[in-house]
Amino acid sequence: MPTPSTSRPPHRRLLTAALTTVALLATVAVSACGGPADAGGSKGKLRVGYQRFGGLSLVKARGAAPDVQWSLFESGPALTEALKAGSIDIGQVGEAPPVFAAAGKIPFSIIGTSAPIPQGEAVLVKADRGYRTFADLKGRTIALNKGSNVHWLLVRLLEANNMTLKDIQVKYLKPAEGRPAFDGGQIDAWVIWDPYFALAEQPGVQVLADATGLASNREYVLAAPQAVDKRSDEIRAFLQRYREVTDWGITHPEERASTLAPELKIPQDVTSRALARSAKPLAPVSPAIGDELQAITDSFIALELIPGPVDLRARVDDRFSAVFQ
Repeated sequence: MPTPSTSRPPHRRLLTAALTTVALLATVAVSACGGPADAGGSKGKLRVGYQRFGGLSLVKARGAAPDVQWSLFESGPALTEALKAGSIDIGQVGEAPPVFAAAGKIPFSIIGTSAPIPQGEAVLVKADRGYRTFADLKGRTIALNKGSNVHWLLVRLLEANNMTLKDIQVKYLKPAEGRPAFDGGQIDAWVIWDPYFALAEQPGVQVLADATGLASNREYVLAAPQAVDKRSDEIRAFLQRYREVTDWGITHPEERASTLAPELKIPQDVTSRALARSAKPLAPVSPAIGDELQAITDSFIALELIPGPVDLRARVDDRFSAVFQ
């Protein structure tokens, strides 16, 4: 493995600083958005947790929900921790965070999802390393955010290539840590999602594989059970706005990119590229969605990555499905 350089070009230092700032803001959000005393039964503003670039970012950027309190999180696991703390009422994550959260006994209901987004996550390598397939990474160091959507992609890629976790060296890094490690040659591959994926698509970077044919990579809307029971009208109204803004964005891709780029603080061309593959329609939850999540859960249990048993099907709550029809 190449020895990391002791100095980085100015543009890399700026990117690293920007990603670090996002991570710090996400961390501060957990303490800034309230605590258990404000749990879902309160009469304050509906507290919404969102991730950088996720569908809720567009709702916030358009000012379509001025009556809610927004909190930014760097990843799905960080957002589910806020649900555990009673700091938010509703939020959006990928397909693995609900699994790890349920295994951790965090209370939540799954009230919405999206169409599959398999091209929105990928394994990135340096083109000059000579890797041609995922199997070439046997014995190499692969970085990812633990418990995020990409964790499931890694599991599926290993299965598809007749490999196990023992065949690779896994390094758990948050997005703000993964990019400088990847740029500096400290890891051989980085499994990451948009917009970090799109930001990393620089000359000399190769997409080794995405989730096509392996993982759905859906988005999931989670809500605190107390909020679902006591603030259902507010949640339904918010989900309706979420649906409307999402549909608008799909039919107005150029305006969507120009609206989101300033919110994300990334170039508009990068935003457009990421949105073209990662922005999909919302969808209702169903027994089939419960089965899909349960299959992911059972695989993680079998690999001893989480304790079992865990019943994800019981977390699916379809009372808001009419909004997504």
